[in-house]
Parts: sequence; C-alpha cells; structure tokens
Amino acid sequence: MSNVKNILCVFLSAVLSCTAFGADLSGVASVNITSDTAATAKNIAFDEARRQIISDVLGQYSIPDQLEEAVKNASSAELTNIIAASSIDSEQQSDTTYSANIKMTIDKDAAKTWLNSNNVQNWLTDGSSENLFLVQVTMTDKVAGWIELNQIARAEGIDFLTKYINGNQVTMEIPVSRRSVFTIAIREAGWRYTDQNGILHIIK
Repeated sequence: MSNVKNILCVFLSAVLSCTAFGADLSGVASVNITSDTAATAKNIAFDEARRQIISDVLGQYSIPDQLEEAVKNASSAELTNIIAASSIDSEQQSDTTYSANIKMTIDKDAAKTWLNSNNVQNWLTDGSSENLFLVQVTMTDKVAGWIELNQIARAEGIDFLTKYINGNQVTMEIPVSRRSVFTIAIREAGWRYTDQNGILHIIK
C-alpha cells in the first residue's frame, strides 16, 4: 500500500462560461503528492485533482451535499468518463513526488447524465433552459432579503425559478432577456453583485 505523505489539492479557478448553447465547465487544481514512486504519486495527483475540480465546478450547479457523497463514492474510472479534456502546467517530479497545475474540462452532457444517475439534483443547462441564467443569492437577513427580491421581480415583471434554498443562500434561474433589467434593479436597491463567468452572484 502506498504511503501518501502529502496531499495538497487547492482549487485555483473555476471557469463557467454560459452561452446560449450551455456551459463550458473547467477548473484548475494545484497538486503536490508524495508516494512510494513518482508514477504512483502522479496517479494519485490526477485522481485528487479530478475529484476537486468536479466538486468545485459542479458544486455551483447542484446540491453540494448530494454531490459530495456522489464524488466520494465514485470510482476513478467513473469520474474520468465525465472529463472531456485535461492539460498540465508547471509539472515537476522526483523519485517519489509529483506536483503540477492540472486543468480539466468537464463534459456537460456526460456530467448531467452522471449526476442524474446518482440522484444528485442539478440545474446544468439543457435545451429547455438555454434561455435562462443562474443567480446565486446570499442574504444577511434571509427573510427581508427574500421579500425584497420578490418585490423587485414583481415590479420589473421578472419570473424567476427557484432551484435550491439552503439557509440564507438561494440559487435561482432568470430569463436571459431580463438580465440587464434585473441587475440594474438590484443595484439600485443596494445589492452588491459580481458576474463570475456567466453566474450572477448577488449579496445583501
């Protein structure tokens, strides 16, 4: 049995580009693994990077607890099947250590199939939701915040679809055609927002 002495898998970036045809899902993990041989360390590194990237990237499109359990129970082969492409940067290795920045792109259709087969509720885009975009909301006062968001939506004639509520955080979808109107309205109401590669994050 290999002796894994050091595992560092830090998420560096998750790029989620939403277009009218769906999402391009990719992420980068930095890994530094020590084992009995460099080859074993590299295999462990790729497995760790794969699990971390899938968790971080798909975590924005699914219920985190359900996803965490599915990733934990999945074999390396299962997870490899939902990776469309990978690349390596800053690779270094010795007799027993392997380190690199590993980038992976997730195949959206394969990921959605895998999530569904593992009963993970998700909102990856498909043909029926290509005209919607994701909004992730964080509210300091969840009651007041939720009331205000509903008031804004009614005032602007916006219909939003609530996907997931967890404490003071809500994930919802809004028509792409109303994105600009919604952004202006929440800004005027004192909400802060950032657009992280297609997902609108708002907080108040």
